[in-house]
Amino acid sequence: MDTNKTRVRFAPSPTGLLHVGNARTALYNWLVARHAGGKYILRIEDTDVERSKDEHEQQLITDLRWLGLDWDEGPEIGGPYAPYRQSERLDIYREHTERLLNEGKAYRCFCTYDELEAERLRAVAEHRPQVYSGKCRTVSQKDSDARAASGDPFAVRLQIPEGPLRFHDIVRGDVEFASDTVSDPILVRSSGMPVYNYVVAVDDALMEITHVIRGDDHISNTPRQVAIYEAFGWPVPQFAHLSTILGGDRERLSKRHGATSIASFREMGILPEALVNYLALLGWGAKDGVTETFTPKELISEFDLERVTASPAIFDFDKLHWLNRHYLKAADPERVLNLAWPYFEKAGLLPALATADVEIVQWFSKLVALFLPSIDRLEQLPEKAHFVFTLDARATQTNAENAAILQSETAHKVLTAFAQRVRSHDGAVTPEQFKAWMNEIKTETGAKGKDLFHPVRIALTGAHSGREFDKLIPIFEKGARLSLPVHVLSMHERIEQFAIA
Repeated sequence: MDTNKTRVRFAPSPTGLLHVGNARTALYNWLVARHAGGKYILRIEDTDVERSKDEHEQQLITDLRWLGLDWDEGPEIGGPYAPYRQSERLDIYREHTERLLNEGKAYRCFCTYDELEAERLRAVAEHRPQVYSGKCRTVSQKDSDARAASGDPFAVRLQIPEGPLRFHDIVRGDVEFASDTVSDPILVRSSGMPVYNYVVAVDDALMEITHVIRGDDHISNTPRQVAIYEAFGWPVPQFAHLSTILGGDRERLSKRHGATSIASFREMGILPEALVNYLALLGWGAKDGVTETFTPKELISEFDLERVTASPAIFDFDKLHWLNRHYLKAADPERVLNLAWPYFEKAGLLPALATADVEIVQWFSKLVALFLPSIDRLEQLPEKAHFVFTLDARATQTNAENAAILQSETAHKVLTAFAQRVRSHDGAVTPEQFKAWMNEIKTETGAKGKDLFHPVRIALTGAHSGREFDKLIPIFEKGARLSLPVHVLSMHERIEQFAIA
């Protein structure tokens, strides 16, 4: 690879949200460019006028930037091969179409839809490939010009020469298609709009793209694009077709498997570095075959297309969550606080961050640190911490698991002794005071271990397991003194709500 001239592109259509498959393609292209010190181009393929939307393009750009994938040329940046939206390049395609027609490498096709459909049905009946017969090849230039001048609608087709169409795929090796399986592809529809395979080949050539890295659903498009390159006498780029991403049931990944759009992962509270790390592993692995956590800088250093596998990749949500936990623990606490706050604000548990006083921010920082180790993604935090803000004593006592613990005589003795101490204590309870009480109750009742702690935990938190008491108690006591949208119950209030005799 000539590292000084490596040019790759990510060329999405703004017809919907950016999903996992395209995001991995965007990432692999970016890694190739950054590893080689080359150029990464973003090109918007918006010739599908009906489905392409400005809001989709803006969301796509937002998602790429959130992932940390910057581009050297493209929308909002420009570059030497502008414009970078296909809808703004139609004159370029028209010029190249005229060139092919003038050189006899393309021809006008006047076949109607009904004629083409009749051809297709005959091919089906005769068990032949459903490809165009090429009958308009024989229309003379004079007749073609006359019919076009008279207003007869026509498409423009590329004339495929005899012989196989070959290309090298970095992932799959040498690939060959027989010319009769490709037929003479349409370059420009009768509406005047150029087709995808045509414009993508023209753009890749004019933008000097050296490596076309994309999903394997494009393999069948590649011979047509190779034929276009050869018709113009352009060098054919290197291709790398990435494997399909499957769900756990080994079917193509889709919405039924869960979140698949980058925006949805962001909304769930997946960190971009976790998602980038995981996407990189969908079809690629480290040299040592063991390492699975990579910073973007490490990925740039390690990444090599030669280690990309052709086997389908299985999207494992559990592994993504494992990576997210890893990066949440490593993240700057202030960053995590800022990311976590909106989930609590949306749930009505916190005020707007911009209006919150310092004490609330400091308290929330400790709350996040307490519950962060027990979540996979930030959206889970409000649910994990819900008992801090609201505790339903009746639901707690009627819960089957809790009821089984609370009905014992030992549990009643422990809770009675604990309630007496809380009620007789003035001011906030400290972790040290709590520890001393529990030691006294242990001696007084003979209870120990779970028989001692589970009833108290149920009364204070609504569950018999959870975070450490020495960290929970300051959260309760401090939170009760703050002006929050939902009042945090102090230890005294929790015991009173539980109605221990």
